[in-house]
Amino acid sequence: MSEATRSGGCLCGGVRYTVAWPLQMLVTCSCTNCQKQSGSALSVVGVVARDDLALSGTLATFTDRADSGNAVYRQFCNRCGSPVLTDTDAARAQGIIFFKAGTLDRTDDLDPATHMWTRSAQGWMVFPDHHAKLPEQQDETDGKA
Repeated sequence: MSEATRSGGCLCGGVRYTVAWPLQMLVTCSCTNCQKQSGSALSVVGVVARDDLALSGTLATFTDRADSGNAVYRQFCNRCGSPVLTDTDAARAQGIIFFKAGTLDRTDDLDPATHMWTRSAQGWMVFPDHHAKLPEQQDETDGKA
């Protein structure tokens, strides 16, 4: 039996969300900005249709810039600082949105099969041989996750 949705939220619980399950896509992003935002080697990013995300709580937004110069809207809890969503104008036009999959309540079965921005990955990072490894982002979402 498969789940229809999954829930998640920020560290303090002030922001909660539900997303449709399974996801459209699950990837990692090793761009330097995701490394800085996550405080880690990469960010695990889920992709869902905008209509398949239900959110409660207040998010603050930091407008970052992709290598292209286009805006990347990084949204986080205004109380605890947990990154929750990432958005771009191109993603809006496509009707999708990115969320930080590490904020899901259940993460034990996540298996991202595509790894973006591997050219900026930490030297000690090893991606499985059978996974797709993209040196940069190569889709129409125009930015970093």
